[in-house]
Amino acid sequence: MAAVRVRQHVNPLANKYQTPASPQDFEKIYAKPNQPLHLDIGCAKGQFLLNMASIEPNWNYLGLEIREPLVVEANKLRSELALTNLHYLFCNVNNSLHSLLSSLPPGSLQRVTIQFPDPWFKTRHAKRRVVQPELVAELASYLAVGGVVFVQSDMEFIAVEMRDRFAAHPAYQKVGTEEWLAENPLPVPTEREIGTQKKGEPVYRALFVRREVVNEG
Repeated sequence: MAAVRVRQHVNPLANKYQTPASPQDFEKIYAKPNQPLHLDIGCAKGQFLLNMASIEPNWNYLGLEIREPLVVEANKLRSELALTNLHYLFCNVNNSLHSLLSSLPPGSLQRVTIQFPDPWFKTRHAKRRVVQPELVAELASYLAVGGVVFVQSDMEFIAVEMRDRFAAHPAYQKVGTEEWLAENPLPVPTEREIGTQKKGEPVYRALFVRREVVNEG
């Protein structure tokens, strides 16, 4: 079968990506909807989640991706493998998080990964980057206390931006005192991560825990 050709970069600010995703019926999506949920933002072809879902059947996995052909192919493969704890959705995460996460069972979102997002190098394109302060705040509204956010990139300036935006929000506590994590805390690396390490290039990683925030006043 011929590989699906997909544009590498998709501008999330384009008009065609301004309609938020519809709320989902997670009772129908997952065989066991009350299992803890791992959300992967920018899942690309979904290989990382496919492997995670296979080795951790007691978790549910949701991959969000803006390139629709990749989502179609990933769900096809998921169905062929009969993985009932995995689902992929086409959406622009920067305007769809509320509609998607508000229909989750409360407290179920326990792990979020944002791995090797499109860097959008130019300063004038910075608003196209996925980790905006609004996204950080919105995730805090749904991530269970004790849940984690893991970010990584092979582009240091993007990793710094992601890390600093989560660190700036009072709901997140950075894990470890070192600048970057030496190892990936998850059992499965992404394809980009494997390729980067094979070339002997660094990967910049940070892990955050959702903490209890006592409201002032």
